[in-house]
Amino acid sequence: MKQHIDGALFKQMVLHGAAAITLEKQPINDLNVFPVPDGDTGTNMSMTINTAAAELRKGEPESVDKAASVTASALLRGARGNSGVILSLLFRGMSKELKGRLTADGPALAAALQEGVNAAYSAVMKPTEGTVLTVSRLAAKRAAEAAGENDAAEYVLDEAIKAGFEVLPQTMEMNPVLKKAGVVDAGAKGYLLILTGMLAAMRGEALPEVGEEAPAAKKADFGSLANEDITFAFDTVFIVRKTSAKSLRPLGEYLGSIGDSLVIGEDDEAFKVHVHTNTPGDALKEAQKYGTLELAKIENMRTQRDDLAAGKHVQSVDDLEAVEEELEDGGIAPPEKRYGFLSVCAGEGLAAVFRDLGADGIVSGGQTMNPSTEAILKAIDRTPAEIVFVLPNNKNIIMAAQQCQALTEKRVIVVPTTTIPQGITAMMSLDLEMEPEEILQTMTDAAENVTTIQITYAARNSEFDGIAINEGDYLSLLGGKLFGTDQRITSLLEELAREAGKREAEFITLFYGEDVTEEQAEEAKAIFAAACPDAELTLVAGGQPVYYYIISLE
Repeated sequence: MKQHIDGALFKQMVLHGAAAITLEKQPINDLNVFPVPDGDTGTNMSMTINTAAAELRKGEPESVDKAASVTASALLRGARGNSGVILSLLFRGMSKELKGRLTADGPALAAALQEGVNAAYSAVMKPTEGTVLTVSRLAAKRAAEAAGENDAAEYVLDEAIKAGFEVLPQTMEMNPVLKKAGVVDAGAKGYLLILTGMLAAMRGEALPEVGEEAPAAKKADFGSLANEDITFAFDTVFIVRKTSAKSLRPLGEYLGSIGDSLVIGEDDEAFKVHVHTNTPGDALKEAQKYGTLELAKIENMRTQRDDLAAGKHVQSVDDLEAVEEELEDGGIAPPEKRYGFLSVCAGEGLAAVFRDLGADGIVSGGQTMNPSTEAILKAIDRTPAEIVFVLPNNKNIIMAAQQCQALTEKRVIVVPTTTIPQGITAMMSLDLEMEPEEILQTMTDAAENVTTIQITYAARNSEFDGIAINEGDYLSLLGGKLFGTDQRITSLLEELAREAGKREAEFITLFYGEDVTEEQAEEAKAIFAAACPDAELTLVAGGQPVYYYIISLE
């Protein structure tokens, strides 16, 4: 039985832990349901700890102090999502307790696990039981007891893991949201998997090969949650570079007053915040009293819930690494003209349409891949205009775009377009001779006259708006609401065409996606032509992912 942990062993333990969660990340994703079913806990935890694994591979730490310090520092910068930030705090507490040690025995490891729990609880303003906090706390409690029985590090960690797995099923009873979905807490299970991997390293087991992922396990019932279960709509993550040494406690108290699920992680140079709030702009403004905002990402969790309940894939909300890479070659373009226009869309065909209508830049993104505030900000800064109009073309991107207004020296005006057809119609109404406020009003009015139809698919069985949806069904959305489902896309097109006829649509534009052939698109156009003989029809190869058709009615 392994008595002590030195720097080399701690490194190997983290590598094993990273491999363990990576192999199981999809089953953990499928469990994720609290506090919002965004389905990315496994991915976030895997990406978080793998940043530490990558850093540790660069050297051979000479002590457990050094190995734990490198791990904690890498985790803070690489933390993704609430689960990733809490994981980083657990290891940051461990690092604090192991400071100055060449090796760690059982009692030292138990104290480190407890200090990790202390760090996590102190950072979460409103701790929720039945989560990774509960499991880590009870595991650490057992570790302390075990250290009094046997001072071997391996024994202490083994007993902590056993206690954690004993309490894991109880998380379902502790948390009504988990009980409703019929799953255990995803973050708690992910943490235990990491500890299990670390124990395997202590026992000298071979490092697992990260190739094929584990088969899908029991999934959360996303459709069982209502929007009322999501008190605060915007999942907000940002990093601030410190400009003073003052305590972050007042900031934590303020953020706790305007939101929940608050976690603040910090090191000597920067701090990272994760909070759910209805006023992300206020959170960012308050945080800038403590330093300089570096990165920010904001996502609407209610929209994500609707998308998941409808069977659509939702991308992780907290991947800031790509944003950091984008910022490396950033810069502010000097104004060459008064007005500039920026559009968010996915698909080369749609991008080409916006460029033809006068858009200076395109930000890649849409329903399942919302761009971050920083991605939009970078595009704004690169637009050679004094005033930049941003067309989000998605209700889940409007708030992120609005945050840019306080982050750049350029004047930013966000046109509240919620769909691609609205954005296109808004651009078509453009008159560069108008004043900024007139342009905004004209574009907004034009967008409101558009009805948007979207046809996509169901990725899983669920229930939406009281309608049972089966995996593989085609879904049609009219004005953002579920219109119908069918196993045949032609049936949906025929129903939608009849609805367009009832509405006496005069202009109909069909943008067909990357998974639709030109022949199939022509057949869809013919269906609408038959139902709307007096309408002017246009067919465009949009090339968009996820949606087979995006259809504009005017």
